[in-house]
Amino acid sequence: MRLPTQSGTMEDYVMSGRALVPRRPDIAFTRTAFAAAHVVSDPMLERDPWLGRPAVDWENTMRFRHTLWDQGLGLAEAMDTAQRGMGVDWLTAKELIERTMTEAKAHALKPRVACGAGTDQYELADLKSEDALVNAYSEQMEAIEAAGGQCIIMASRAMTATGQGPDFYARVYGRLIEQAQDPVILHWLGDMFDPQLSGYWGSDDLDAATNSVLSILNDHAHRIDGIKVSLLEQSREERFRARLPQGVRLYTGDDFNYAALIEGDGTGFSHALLGIFAAIAPAASQALEALAKGDYQTYHDLLGPTVPLSREIFKAPTQFYKAGIAFLAWLNDAQNHFIMPAGFQSSRDITHFAEVFRLADQAALLTAPDIAKHRMSLLLGLHGLN
Repeated sequence: MRLPTQSGTMEDYVMSGRALVPRRPDIAFTRTAFAAAHVVSDPMLERDPWLGRPAVDWENTMRFRHTLWDQGLGLAEAMDTAQRGMGVDWLTAKELIERTMTEAKAHALKPRVACGAGTDQYELADLKSEDALVNAYSEQMEAIEAAGGQCIIMASRAMTATGQGPDFYARVYGRLIEQAQDPVILHWLGDMFDPQLSGYWGSDDLDAATNSVLSILNDHAHRIDGIKVSLLEQSREERFRARLPQGVRLYTGDDFNYAALIEGDGTGFSHALLGIFAAIAPAASQALEALAKGDYQTYHDLLGPTVPLSREIFKAPTQFYKAGIAFLAWLNDAQNHFIMPAGFQSSRDITHFAEVFRLADQAALLTAPDIAKHRMSLLLGLHGLN
């Protein structure tokens, strides 16, 4: 087939003929692995997609989650991959969490599900005090706990909007951590994912921010499962990981360097809470299975080719990565469309989608090749390119 390039030309592309078969792992993983999943809208019911609440396509949205669970992966629900604050509001997220937890409890593998708690049910202007922020977070945490999910205390734009320093973060997070029913996961999302989170933990200096969050982790280690770090800096994550208190996991959110970070460096390793794992689920699952068996060659053979794909999906502007994940779900027939809340599928161009197609094929991740080729051709035709 002929595919467009970034240089504005069309080039012939011959598919590899290789495709992984999604399957259940035959051994327990030695790394905890959460895939952060996206949401799609119902094309028949969505009205004014840039305004108001989305009309979620619940059948396709839940269907995709089952494909992850069937391959032994856990789920990070209602996170930034699900367009929190970028088309998905709290009431929609709350329903998503409740529906997901109902289906997870009925799934044969009893998958682990952690859910994002934030402050997005309120306007930033209403969240200037410590009490207001704690109360906002608490409302969402209580809803997650009532549904049976584990809480991820998400980075909130309201925290950075206060302009407060490390002591303020320590007080807010301390109260939230100690009141949670079960150990929580903290969440450090770099400003490449959301520019409004610049200066999180009370400082624009990443070394100072690291010291601030480590102070919180040390003070409440007995109530913390781990922390997700999405800064896209491998060496910084490794240094941070080495300083964590005993028993607190590092969940990598580094969609560029995950293979090396999950494998580890001899002194420690990262677990996974990754948006890219939703896009590369067969490779991720089978690589983690190989790692659990001590088969490092297969681990690298499976994950290595996914890294160029991930770097394309998560390229700047990074916050638009969700479109690539939804696109791959459609190509692989895990969903029958990729219409997204707020029309987010239009956030990437046709040359990007063509490159995602090429790189997914080269990583053996077009698991239904004939369907993928047909759907890529449909998208090219929509753009007047075939």
